[in-house]
Amino acid sequence: MGTVITWWGHATCTVEDSGVRVLTDPLLVRRLAHLRRRRGQVPPPEALVADAVLVSHLHSDHLHLRSLSRLAPGTRLIVPRGAGRSVPGLRRLDARRNPGGLRITEVDAGDEVEIGALRIRAVPARHDGRRLPVGPHRSPALGYVISGESRTYFAGDTGLFDGMADAVGPVDTALLPVGGWGPRLGPEHLDAGRAAQALARLAPRATVPVHYGTYWPIGLDAVRPHEFYAPGHEFVRKAARLAPKVTVHLLRHGESARPEDGR
Repeated sequence: MGTVITWWGHATCTVEDSGVRVLTDPLLVRRLAHLRRRRGQVPPPEALVADAVLVSHLHSDHLHLRSLSRLAPGTRLIVPRGAGRSVPGLRRLDARRNPGGLRITEVDAGDEVEIGALRIRAVPARHDGRRLPVGPHRSPALGYVISGESRTYFAGDTGLFDGMADAVGPVDTALLPVGGWGPRLGPEHLDAGRAAQALARLAPRATVPVHYGTYWPIGLDAVRPHEFYAPGHEFVRKAARLAPKVTVHLLRHGESARPEDGR
């Protein structure tokens, strides 16, 4: 059957492996606060069909309550440890409080969860995991390795860090952020160049660049627009130089790839 990766935009992907559908960081709206979706349609209802949903950290463009509320009752939701304490709205979605809610599991780096034939392992990320703009640092930022017929690494948001390859372990496909939603990226993010460096360290067989070219601040359309459009193609160029053996799948919004067979 193989693994199928569908990119819906930003950090939202569906990973289909071993008959199980895993959705990452669902953000399924046209506008979020000062951000507007500038490329790609809002994902269709089929994007919400998932056996499990992974949330990498508590920032509202990754843990988006309105998108999570549209998931089918009983969907398994995996979030960083302390998320329920830090995000009160998440507690209202918990099946233990709401019979029509989600089955929420909190994890830390190193924890593993089984979803059908898949094993999902939380791995560390270098990123501020707080629910901004306020709140103590109570929850870690995480990535996840989804293991079934193949091993898929979803990095969430992260910068480069020492021991990254050892923490993640061997993987077949890496879903790596290569941009952001504004003209500046701090060290706790991967831009196209740092993502290519991460790719060289991880050495998967294939990669899909994500977290770029979807949302942009309202009113900044004319400010450094290349920061919005360029990261995907820039990543392709830099990956070819730093990790030439890795196949890069540069997807359009809503497009799918089968990394194992090169399509």
